[in-house]
Amino acid sequence: MTKKKTGRPLSFDRGEALLASMHVFWAKGYEGASIKDLTSAMGINSPSLYAAFGDKHQLYLQAIDHYASNDACAPLVAFETEPDIVQAVRSFLLAVIDYSVGNSSGVRGCFLSSCVSTSAGEVEGAQERLHSAIAETDARIARRFELEKARGALPESFPSFERAQLMLDLRQGYVFRCRAGQDADSMRADIEFRVNMVLAPPLTVSPD
Repeated sequence: MTKKKTGRPLSFDRGEALLASMHVFWAKGYEGASIKDLTSAMGINSPSLYAAFGDKHQLYLQAIDHYASNDACAPLVAFETEPDIVQAVRSFLLAVIDYSVGNSSGVRGCFLSSCVSTSAGEVEGAQERLHSAIAETDARIARRFELEKARGALPESFPSFERAQLMLDLRQGYVFRCRAGQDADSMRADIEFRVNMVLAPPLTVSPD
């Protein structure tokens, strides 16, 4: 019986390679990123890329998953770990600004909104991952608001899910501004207005 040959062990860090590929996709888009661009940034040759990640399409989807599981969570971690809810909302928004303007790769904004959203209707699997990332973010923020309601820090009538969506929309607004080159200080200047917007008591609509 012939034994199946084992493949050569990977001689590179998979996480670092995915991060490098993500920056290429982020800067050039899915269609604009060539295999040569990707292998050069990842520090591997094309056979190693295909062996470890599959084709370009599979690499792109894995880069999206890597981003959603790591970089994209920084604002959420800031929001979830801060004990005071006012400071938690403030920390979330500040983390969005800081990350969007301070990415070490030189690209600005958010990988999901800047790159993945533009390919969602064209690259199979991208739209589903984008929907999943949005739904997970909404749910995580809403859970924190519900916890604060149970603690009495927020009124029972506070619309947790709707304000969670508002926070995500504010995040994407900051990302768009960062992508356009707006400086961080100008965005931080009105942070308190946005914090108050998120945490404002719900309006009571009088019946006609």
